Amino acid sequence: MNVSELLRLLQAEHDETAARTGSLREQLERLTTTLAETEARLGELAATRKVIDDLTPCDHEPASTETATVYQRIVTTFNEHPGKVFHVRDLHEHLGLPTDESSVNVTRSRLGRPVRQGLLEQPGPGRYQKRT
Repeated sequence: MNVSELLRLLQAEHDETAARTGSLREQLERLTTTLAETEARLGELAATRKVIDDLTPCDHEPASTETATVYQRIVTTFNEHPGKVFHVRDLHEHLGLPTDESSVNVTRSRLGRPVRQGLLEQPGPGRYQKRT
């Protein structure tokens, strides 16, 4: 084998390797783009799951027996008095629950979920009634 044949073979291998390198770079760019899109979608799905978890009824979440019982008593009260409008403090008095500000605020927060779910409605600020 002479030098010119060796140079020709070396050039052919160089060209093939350069073409393969270009192909691999294109694949890498596509994979990088796909990875970024997939990671963005994963973030969207995580955010969606959080929103759905926040909107899911309390019986979906593990809750203490006391919390579940109070929640059930509240729901039962609205079911038993479908036309009555309750202020949260009045609801507490009706159920014999503490009427201190922090307890009332906890219940006010809890009532947001059934409102969002369409089970209750707010005919005015701080007032709740069963949706009919």
